[in-house]
Order: sequence, then C-alpha cells, then structure tokens
Amino acid sequence: MIAFERRILDNGLTVICHRDTDTPLATVNLLYGAGSRNEEPHRTGFAHLFEHLMFGGTRRVPDYDRVVNSLGGESNAFTNCDYTNYYLTVPVQHLEAALQLEADRMQGLDLTPETLQVQQRVVTEEYHQRYLNQPYGDVWMLLRPLSYTQHPYRWCTIGEDIAHVQQASMDDVRSFFDRYYRPSNAILAVAGPIDIDRTFSCVERRFGSIVDSRPPCCAQHLPPEPDPSQARCQTVRRPVAADAFYRTYLMCDRHDGMFPAMDLLSDILSNGDSSRLRRRLVKEQGLFSEIDACVTSDLDRGLFVISGKLCDGVDMALAERAVDAELHRLSDEPDFDRELDKVVNKFESTFLFSHYRVADRAHNLCYYQWLGDLQRVNDEPARYRLLSPSDLRSAARRYLQPSCACTLYYLRDR
Repeated sequence: MIAFERRILDNGLTVICHRDTDTPLATVNLLYGAGSRNEEPHRTGFAHLFEHLMFGGTRRVPDYDRVVNSLGGESNAFTNCDYTNYYLTVPVQHLEAALQLEADRMQGLDLTPETLQVQQRVVTEEYHQRYLNQPYGDVWMLLRPLSYTQHPYRWCTIGEDIAHVQQASMDDVRSFFDRYYRPSNAILAVAGPIDIDRTFSCVERRFGSIVDSRPPCCAQHLPPEPDPSQARCQTVRRPVAADAFYRTYLMCDRHDGMFPAMDLLSDILSNGDSSRLRRRLVKEQGLFSEIDACVTSDLDRGLFVISGKLCDGVDMALAERAVDAELHRLSDEPDFDRELDKVVNKFESTFLFSHYRVADRAHNLCYYQWLGDLQRVNDEPARYRLLSPSDLRSAARRYLQPSCACTLYYLRDR
C-alpha cells in the first residue's frame, strides 16, 4: 500500500507526496501530458525532441547534468504516445535543489538555435541507429500506420517523418513548449524520507510562482480511431536473420472495463513457458523460435499485439494458421479458471514489484493521477481479481476478430 497526500497549487500543478523512511534517497518525478498523441500531423516527433531539449540547460543552470552529478544524483526521461516523464533521484538532503532544477526547466528552459540544432542532430542519429540500422528496427514504423488510419497513434514517438524534426524552427519548438510544458499540464510526485508538509511548502516556493495563463490542454479533441472495416496486411522484405510475423487488433482504451481482460488474455497466450503460444507453437509444433503477446496500454484505443520470429524453413501461412487457431480458442474456451488464477497472481506479483523502488512509486503516482484515478495505484489488482472466464471470452469475441486483424509479414530478403 502506497500512502500519499495530494494537493493542487493555484497555478494548476498537481503535487503528490509519499513518505518512505527505508531509503536515504528522494525522487522527483515530473510527468507532462505531452506525447506523440498531442502532435500535429505535419509536426511529428516534437514530444520526443523535447525530451532531449529539456536536458540542454536553463538560463539559471546552463549545464543540467553537471549540477545533477554534483548533487550525487541521477536523472533520465522517456517519451511515449501519451506523455513525457522526467525523473531525478538525489540524496534527500539535496531535495530542494532538485526541485529548483525542475522548476527552472519548467519556466526557464534555454531554447537557442544552437541547442535546437544539436538535439536535431542527436535525434536524427537516434532515428538511424534504432529504426533504420537495427534488425527489425522499423517494425513499429510500419505497424502503426497499418493499425491506425485516423488517430495520432499512427506515428511513432520518433515522428512520422524525421524531416519534421530536422526542419523544426525556433517558433515551432517554442510554441510546443508553451502549450504543454506548464503547471496545469504537469503532475509532480516527490517520494522518499521526506517531511510531507515541508515538502509541499518547498514545492510551493519553487513552483507556485510559475504563471499558467493558457486554457487547459485537455480541451484537445482527437479523432477517434474507428474499427477496421476489413482486415489489412502488408509484406516487406528486409536483410534480417528470420521471417517475422506481426499482428495487431484495435482494442479498447485504458479506462475501458475490458482493458484488464485484454491484458490477461495476452498473458494467457505468452506469459511464461507454459503459456499457450509458447507451449504449443514454440515447444510442441516448432513453428516459432520466439513469440509474444501484449497490449499497448495507451490512453485512447490501444492495440493487442502478437509478434513472433519463425523457425528456419517454416511456411508463413502455416504459422499464421496456427496463431489464428489459438486466438479462436480464446473465444470458445469453456474453462479459463486455472489459467486465469495463474495470470492474475502473476499480474499482482508484477504490480507489487513495480512499487519496489522509491523512484518507481514516484512514477506510478504520477501515472495513475494522469489516468484520473490516483487510488488505482493501490487498487488496480482488485480490478483484475473481479474478472471471470466469461469476461475474458467476451473480450476475445469483441476485439480478436479476423476481420479486424492488421498483419505485417516481415520476410527475410533472400
């Protein structure tokens, strides 16, 4: 159980504090509602670009990393479809200095043409290394536009076209920063051996004077992704070691009551050596060398994903039919009880372990607040415990239909 207190500053910043006296470290986690879903179609990759720009220094602190190192701390960040998350862990005696660093970045980021050019080059190099020069690196560059036709989830966080980042102007990046990097679009969590009242007072001193004069970002209306009217497929050839099979199904959003059922269905298929796909298609039939199923956990309608690499010499059509047969069984399974108990237990164990480090708890507090239900940071396993075999069958019948499948055949270029 994570005990916490939450307050909202006058400028709209949500602040959450969690006290843990078993560690000498404190974590400051700052989540901004700025992901690739918030980008315009002709200006993609900006959320991820800003993840890099935020480490470029402020007018008060030109070298962010040097100051963090001098405090004995460590920092990092990540960007996904829905938000960008920054975290900084320091010895607790340096907590106020850490809060000052983050407040400086929120209100005084030093955006210069030189900084922008440096990070444009860094992101371009990352694009080439991760997406072009790595085996199977472009899979999601292909899968997203195959799976989505309307919603901004149709492009990756790196951007739909790297030229959007390369050609970004100072006006472009300043506009993005002003719109999304502000108190009312941010959630701050502080966790560690802290005095909660003093920490709230410190946050008020450092962040309370930051002006937030724009309308709330939540007013943004995104095009809903419709159900596919028919199955879609794409075939590509690449210089890779093995043929690969990728399948997505558009499913519910993160708030939907069917989300836990879809999550558990993916675990029944591939979580552990005794799971269905791994036992039958890898061990028994020898069709795949590896195979996995997962859900994307996106705020809006996400994806149920199956991915696998075929064993050498296996016919793609045969492998696909085997996957289809396993998915069909999910809809007609008479008895999920034993498997359901197993995957729920695994989920609960994984969920509890995700609270192990104080830095993880700080992020989880921000994440569930961002979802709109902070109490779920403690109650989420209970939602999974309520599911019945009938719920899983209903979810499979609703979303795992052949007519809604999007399939990428990723073939070795022989």
